[in-house]
This record gives sequence, C-alpha cells and structure tokens, in this order.
Amino acid sequence: MALSISRRVLRSFGSLSGFGRCGDSSSLTRQSFRASHDLYGHVSGDCLFSAESSSFIKGAVSSLAHRRLSTSNVTSESTDGSFPSDLLSAKNVVTPQREIGLYQDLVIPVTNFHNEDKGLMVLAGDVFDVPIRKDIIHRVVRWQLAKRQQGTHSTKTISEVSGTGRKPYRQKGTGRARHGTLRGPQFRGGAVMHGPKPRSHAFKLNKKVRRLGLKIALTARAAEGKLLVFEDLEVPTHKTKNIVNYVIEMENTKKLLVVDGGPINEKLKLATQNLHYVNLLPSIGLNVYSILQHDTLVMSRDAVNKIVERMHTPIKR
Repeated sequence: MALSISRRVLRSFGSLSGFGRCGDSSSLTRQSFRASHDLYGHVSGDCLFSAESSSFIKGAVSSLAHRRLSTSNVTSESTDGSFPSDLLSAKNVVTPQREIGLYQDLVIPVTNFHNEDKGLMVLAGDVFDVPIRKDIIHRVVRWQLAKRQQGTHSTKTISEVSGTGRKPYRQKGTGRARHGTLRGPQFRGGAVMHGPKPRSHAFKLNKKVRRLGLKIALTARAAEGKLLVFEDLEVPTHKTKNIVNYVIEMENTKKLLVVDGGPINEKLKLATQNLHYVNLLPSIGLNVYSILQHDTLVMSRDAVNKIVERMHTPIKR
C-alpha cells in the first residue's frame, strides 16, 4: 500500500526550536498539522515524535530548506524501517483519472522494438484528446463497410433466363392455369423477380465526420494506454521470432496494428507476413475500422506527425 507524505509537514517545523520536547510543543505541533489534517491523514497521541525521529526531521529540514514544496510517494517496502512511522499516513494514494475530451496535449514516451528509451513526444490534443462519440464511430464504420462492399450480386430476369418462348399448352380446355412461358418466376429454373443487380452500396459521408471518427478512434486508444509511439520501425532481421517475442512481452495484446509514416520496411514486412495477429499499414491508409479491429496501435514518430498534419489540413470544398 502506498503511503503519502509531503515536505510541507517537514517545512512547518522549521521555526521550532526543539523537536525532542513533546510536552511543550504538542499544542504548537497540532496547530501546524491542523491545516493539512484532511489531506495527509490523522495525528493522534500526546507526543508526535520520538528523539530518534526528531533528529531525522532536523536533518531533513536543513537539507530541503532551499528546495520547492513537493510531494513524494513512500511505500512500506521502500523505507525498510528507516522512515518514521509517525509521518506515514494510512490513506491509499489514489491517482486521479484523466478526463477525456478536454483537447489537452498528451506527453507519451517514445521507444522501439528493443525497448530503448528514445525520449518523449507531445501528441496534439485536438487529434488525440477529443470527446468520445459512439454515434460518429458507428456512422464511419458503416460508411467504410458499405464502400468496400463489392456489389457483384446478380440474378437473371425473364428475358435473360435460358429457355423456349413457346406457349407450354393452349389457353383453354385443359383445366390448368393459363401460362404463356416456362421462364416465369413460378417455374423451376425460371427468372427471379426484383432480384439484385450489380451496384455500388457506397453512400456519402461528410469529410468532417470521417475525420472526426479517426480522431475519436485515436483518442480511445490513447486513453486506454494502447497507443505506442516508436522512434522508427527498424528491425535487425527479417526473422518472425523477433516480432513474436516482442508481442509476447506486451500485456493484454491480442492483435497489433503497426503504422509507419511511409512505405513499410521490407524486413518488417517479411517478419510479420506469417502472423495473423500483426498487420502493417502506411499512415495514409490508417482508418477507423482497422483501429477498432486491433486492441493495440503502434505508430512511428513519422506516422504520428503525418496523421496530425493530415488532420490539420483544411478540407477542400
């Protein structure tokens, strides 16, 4: 359990003359603690500090007097009993959840396939931190699936069905229903009435909506912590086992989408072509449906820059 302590507590005792006296300074000590009582926990007992803990406080106050006020996280495992237990609060340290959709720039670490530290990168807030709207995602996915549908379905009409055009039998006197052809829809091997013909299933969707859908998909992956930024996508060899080992090291990753800024590296293409759970895309081909199909998104630094540039380009009317 993580326990929180602030240097504000230490600085509040800088003006006290003696820390070892508990009886005389107990009232003054309680007053200095009262301001931060709700934030840092409860203090009980007649004597707040022992002689051993007071010597520790003196050294800490003198060494930290010139530093700014800050807060540190101390765990019971990391202290090894060297930190006074009187200053440790029993409250859990809760990290506040970041609110999504405030258009705030995000700072994300940059790495590579070797798990090396390549610095940090700032992600534009108007691309990677927009409000989540499921209705926009639904419209964009429907538009994508309809646009890629082949529409090659076809049936034969009565004029296209093979067969004779002769009247099967005379009009009257047989007691049967009257017919003029055997190619009608009611006969076996006959025509299909009002059947499908080759056509396009695509429909119009405004560019603003399509662009917003891609921003929402990128925001969702960034908020889930499933967006990784690489310095580059260079791999040492074309061996598939290198990519397999890297994916195994990643937690809760079933399908991986790798996006590069330009043409895909030939070694990376050979290393992933036999892996059904790893797919490659150039930045120009990044789309909402592909992002939703993969639970983890890996983008190169160049790909991020090109996506942001594409999102900031004015729409031609």
